[in-house]
Amino acid sequence: MSKYSTGELAKLCGVTVRTVQYYDIRGILTPSELSDGGRRLYSEDDLKRMKVICFLRELDLPIDAISQILREAHPEKVILLLIEQQEHAISEELSEKQEKLEKLRELKNGLKNRDAFSLESIGDIAVIMEGKKKLKKMRLTMILTGLPVTALQWFSAIFWIVKGFWQPFSVWVAAAIVYGVLASRYYFNHVKYICPECHEVFKPALQEAFFANHTPTARKLTCTACGRKGFCVEVWGENKA
Repeated sequence: MSKYSTGELAKLCGVTVRTVQYYDIRGILTPSELSDGGRRLYSEDDLKRMKVICFLRELDLPIDAISQILREAHPEKVILLLIEQQEHAISEELSEKQEKLEKLRELKNGLKNRDAFSLESIGDIAVIMEGKKKLKKMRLTMILTGLPVTALQWFSAIFWIVKGFWQPFSVWVAAAIVYGVLASRYYFNHVKYICPECHEVFKPALQEAFFANHTPTARKLTCTACGRKGFCVEVWGENKA
């Protein structure tokens, strides 16, 4: 079985010799044996214990707390819980940083695609990025909920043609109209539009928005601030209750 000197143990754990000696003095890491010359010698188990101590110190636990944990009947249970908490915290931190990185990349790409940009244009891009995921999720939900209604309407139309019964078709036409009205109100209650002229974020009248010419990401509207009529960029922006 391998034996490690104080210096070797310190090097393997990335700490100083003084740190190892201090842990010995505090009684949380005593050497397994002493050499004939009185040198401290540490075993593989001591090395593992030292790595656990270093981990707990990285969590900013004081020496007294570490000493108490290591004296527990099952210290591994406490340490496992601490590891899980640290893992969760790091995972959340990485997720937040990844989200920030994606925003930075989108902002950079948005600015590259503009011949000239200003503080207003940067603000527009920031607004678009902020609700991009929510807007995408809502559009997907609208598509998924609309598919069954469309499918049943087509089925009732075929049933009318083949069997001659028009009643199911009329029922589903009425259902489709009701769904269309409710879905449209829900959709337009959760979106706003950016005017490319004055950079105002506004909500148009429901009737204008419903009948306006549009693309997947823009709609031809009249800005409520400057009165410009033209395509405005659609962004997330639900009504406040």
